[in-house]
Amino acid sequence: MTMSRIAGIVALAIGVVLLIFAQQATEAPVEELSNTLTGRYTDETMWYLVAGVAAAVGGGALLIFGRR
Repeated sequence: MTMSRIAGIVALAIGVVLLIFAQQATEAPVEELSNTLTGRYTDETMWYLVAGVAAAVGGGALLIFGRR
């Protein structure tokens, strides 16, 4: 297994964990109130979402297109 594949697995795992944190954060009472009043999530939750998607996509790309 090459280093790029290992890095891809790690990045994908981190991305999934961040997305789980983001999903749990969106269900918090304060977050739901903020979303109801402003129509958007707080900055911290948005960073979890953005970083989770970026890490998951990057990790998946490394797994698929990494050097063999």
